Amino acid sequence: MQETKNTASISFLEGIKEPTVPEIRLTRSRDGRTGQAFFTFEEPNALSAVKEGTIKGMSMLDDEGEIKTREVKARFLNGNPSAIEATYVWKSEKEFERFMRFAKRYASCNGMGYSEK
Repeated sequence: MQETKNTASISFLEGIKEPTVPEIRLTRSRDGRTGQAFFTFEEPNALSAVKEGTIKGMSMLDDEGEIKTREVKARFLNGNPSAIEATYVWKSEKEFERFMRFAKRYASCNGMGYSEK
């Protein structure tokens, strides 16, 4: 059995990993098939790098590949961008399981603990 690298990162601009670790909240439908993950990045590096490219979405990258969402917006404070908020929506149990595998890898790579309630 081959061992994987177990890497995971988030990116707003192609080829540039976002070092700011977000707050992530999850919601699921009563039957568990659909749901959303809400990401909040306070003062992310991507806001200062916007001059180098346009933020068109958020990519979650790991050993299995890429998960993308285009639901990304900036939050402003006194007219200046202060945060990025992104939402990933899953529409099946398979998409949820794939997202959770990414989330566990991302938590591990960033020294975060993970627990299910």
